[in-house]
Amino acid sequence: MPTAEIQNLVDNASKLITLPQVAIRVNEIANDPESTSDDMAAVLTQDPALVVRMLKIANSAYYGLSAEIETITRAVSVLGTNKIRDLVLSSSANDTFEGIPNNLISMHDFWHHSLYCGILAQILAKKSKKAHGESIFIAGLLHDIGQLLMFNQRPEKSHEAILLLMEGDEELESFEVERQIFGFDHMQVGAALVESWKLPPVLKECIEFHHEPDKAKQFPAEVALINIANSVAVMADFDSINEDDEIPQINPASWSLTGLSKEDLPAAIIAAQSEIKEVEAVLFPEK
Repeated sequence: MPTAEIQNLVDNASKLITLPQVAIRVNEIANDPESTSDDMAAVLTQDPALVVRMLKIANSAYYGLSAEIETITRAVSVLGTNKIRDLVLSSSANDTFEGIPNNLISMHDFWHHSLYCGILAQILAKKSKKAHGESIFIAGLLHDIGQLLMFNQRPEKSHEAILLLMEGDEELESFEVERQIFGFDHMQVGAALVESWKLPPVLKECIEFHHEPDKAKQFPAEVALINIANSVAVMADFDSINEDDEIPQINPASWSLTGLSKEDLPAAIIAAQSEIKEVEAVLFPEK
């Protein structure tokens, strides 16, 4: 259970940010074992602009489908209700969080990092024999959303944490600094938020433990994928990735949990770099 202060952050955020009604209904349908693809399609057609955006991403190189998807009914049939839910959440993410502005980071940089993490995690999921790719993309996209709540509602402490991270021990990670300053971290805040939205447990756990995958209970392999992808994405933010680079801050347990190795990264990085511009243009066209 979240601490009182974490719950307060989430409660305050709910006054500023809400999932679109379509996203809420889509999530309910995806969670209902008795729902049908027709139920999902009927809800989606209520938002034509969202349908257009989703069809664009479904037909992008990211999914690599052999035949073009021309209707939302076909998209639901081919991709399934869970993947459609992820697409809706992804398409709604930027708009949803516009309500919590902050002066500490660039929102463009935040979403670029998050998107890169999601794309890379999805690519690595295809290589992993232990992790399931379901919802991995949206888990990567939302893994740092707790930071946005902390930056918006606790800007002074957040600024203090950023300075301490920049000036302090190079081995110290962001969540460790947050625990020193706040008594909790962005992983806990983000997990509490998605739990309040009744999103799938795999998303909650990927967010809650993406820096500490060895603590995951239900979905350790999926959490470990986000851990690896996030660390690589941090380097991508500084345009510093090459084959000779040491990827920092990957939890050693992530390799055994996913069945992956460092040798799997170069090809995955190249693939992610080739896809991100197209996916970013579709999901965040104004960016």
